[in-house]
Amino acid sequence: MNFSEYTSPRSRPSTSPATPIVFVVDDDVSIRESLELLIRSAGWQPKISASAEEFLARPRVFTPSCLLLDVNLPDINGLDLQRLIADRAELPIIFITGHGDIPMAVQAIKAGAVEFFTKPLVGDVLLSAVRHALTRSHTALRHEAQLSVLRGRYMSLSLRERQVMALVVSGRLNKQVAGELAISEITVKSHRGSMMRKMEADSLADLINIAARLRVAPEQGGLRIRDRPPLAFLCSGPRSPIGHDFA
Repeated sequence: MNFSEYTSPRSRPSTSPATPIVFVVDDDVSIRESLELLIRSAGWQPKISASAEEFLARPRVFTPSCLLLDVNLPDINGLDLQRLIADRAELPIIFITGHGDIPMAVQAIKAGAVEFFTKPLVGDVLLSAVRHALTRSHTALRHEAQLSVLRGRYMSLSLRERQVMALVVSGRLNKQVAGELAISEITVKSHRGSMMRKMEADSLADLINIAARLRVAPEQGGLRIRDRPPLAFLCSGPRSPIGHDFA
């Protein structure tokens, strides 16, 4: 595999901590070296591993990133590694293999892989796939950052405010909320106003949309955010990923 046309020293931009990361897991040293040169030539940060275990030992990152993953690995194979990191929506996977078949490709794509390429790899095609994967990663990171903010607002609510929110988003009127909670309608209005301010909701429709995004579920005593792994990070800003070029 020759990527020399993509790896002129003058074309290699310097990287920074904010530069997108392209992880590579492949047990073939020549493939690793070629992909590292290709990734650097595109201005991204390569992080190279010879095995799934070596990759799993790396800390999780919360910058735009993707994974170029060989299917046939000496310890944990690529499809098994895909299952192990299935919760990492911010890390799209591009499979590469020298010995693939249609059932294997279908399995990988159904499990969420962005692409499935067979070796030898074509440089410009691979770069295009990586750009697409990095855009998906940026979108996932931004989405999770926004959810993190909403979770923080929800956690600032009192128990009574959560109870009021649960009933309001389920369609109850203030009078009905008062009856179910055995409090006065004036008290409901007070809790509702405080809850709306804390959640920064401008309208009932806005509040319902927020509840849907948080995937909250009504239960006795208020709302419960459905179990999902929180991400302790914040993205830099609310820029739209549409048209964003990571090259």
